[in-house]
Amino acid sequence: MNTIDEAMIAILEKRLELSKLNYSDDTYDDVEEMLHDLEDDFNEKYGDQLEDILEKVHLKHCPESDVLLPTAYLAKKFVETEDGEIEIGKKEGVEVEWIADPVANARLVLLPAPTRVLLMTPKGIEIVWEAK
Repeated sequence: MNTIDEAMIAILEKRLELSKLNYSDDTYDDVEEMLHDLEDDFNEKYGDQLEDILEKVHLKHCPESDVLLPTAYLAKKFVETEDGEIEIGKKEGVEVEWIADPVANARLVLLPAPTRVLLMTPKGIEIVWEAK
């Protein structure tokens, strides 16, 4: 697994850990701070590279939508199935104005292993970019 995938997985795991805590938990603030540090480091280290990729994806599929920081596209939660596939919810990633159907609920999601960008639309899920 490459470094960018490991960094994404670390963020996803920390988001999952935080989601299991209550605000009143003594460790909540520390975990939240660790998450923000991971996200900041990720954007600093991989942001330019990923923003270039996301700009190309946006131009092709959703040119009216702004490109956000790469961490915004990361799924908040995902489940790895027994066969190694990743399942994500329909509200993950960033909502975009899809060129093929601007009123459709379309979303772009950045996922690890392999690093890829998914376009989720009412018509299904399409990998619109994948690391080679």
